Amino acid sequence: MPARSEAVELPVGERTVRLSSPDRVYFPEIGFTKLDLAQYYLAVGDGILRALRERPTMLHRFPKGLAGPKVHQKRVPAGAPDWIETVRLHFPRYGLHADELCPTELAAIIWAVQMSTVEFHPWNVRCTDVDRPDEWRIDLDPMPDAGFDRVRRVAGVVHEVLDELAVVGYPKTSGGSGLHVYVRIEPRWTFTEVRRAALAFAREIERRMPDDVTTTWWRKDRDPRHVFVDFNQNARDHTIASAYSVRGVPTGTVSTPVRWDEIADVEPQDLTVRTVPARFAALGDLDAAMDDRAFSLEPLLAWAERDEREGAATPPEEERESMP
Repeated sequence: MPARSEAVELPVGERTVRLSSPDRVYFPEIGFTKLDLAQYYLAVGDGILRALRERPTMLHRFPKGLAGPKVHQKRVPAGAPDWIETVRLHFPRYGLHADELCPTELAAIIWAVQMSTVEFHPWNVRCTDVDRPDEWRIDLDPMPDAGFDRVRRVAGVVHEVLDELAVVGYPKTSGGSGLHVYVRIEPRWTFTEVRRAALAFAREIERRMPDDVTTTWWRKDRDPRHVFVDFNQNARDHTIASAYSVRGVPTGTVSTPVRWDEIADVEPQDLTVRTVPARFAALGDLDAAMDDRAFSLEPLLAWAERDEREGAATPPEEERESMP
């Protein structure tokens, strides 16, 4: 369908966001347009804003829709409205900085859609302290021959270990083949320390499920039937699609919060831009209580010290290859 020339204006809270080319098809396989995408994010507005609020957020833009190239946008472009809030991040490896979007209201998210954003990838810090994460991310990343049934089994043990630690985790589908679990933590530790704690947790899952789980650093050395517990997603400048973020895939899947008791039956491919708004209307935001309590990493750091005394090596932190 050709893009319509006239723009539409969307009321978003106290603001009005102008959406140009609203009929431009972003998802050809399902006929989903730019306006449809904006309306999706309005429908899950409370959830997506809670996931992104006050977090530096990288934008995955598709200016020509999914049929065209993807742009990883760190910097908010010149000419953004003066009410768009940003935070300055520094990248010592490149000697550069970027002023990234820091959403504090839903209108900023809809403005990003106007800028052809499909996916939202926030950091695990708040804009008030960009060096101390307040979120620990457990990424269950299946290797090519590991089906989602195996991810389900691993998630069960993740839940078991979190319960033993008296820690509350909030699971969500990745929008692909994996599963994420987020834990709110006290913002006391550096990225390096959070990653170290995440590695200790991952090794505990591997000990309990050696036939299903790997923490092997190099991809070429991993068993293709295993689930990689990707502790490196807690390193600086590593981001994951947020809760309620659409993914840039033809079927328009969504990274969707789920209850622990849903994981046994959930089919991630069923959670899409077409189905998630009704689910959100019925269930509300399953992550709504996440900020009610922050947990300590001290038990995990004690595990890390034990592992290191026993000779476990800490893999090097993977660095991003480019600075867009």
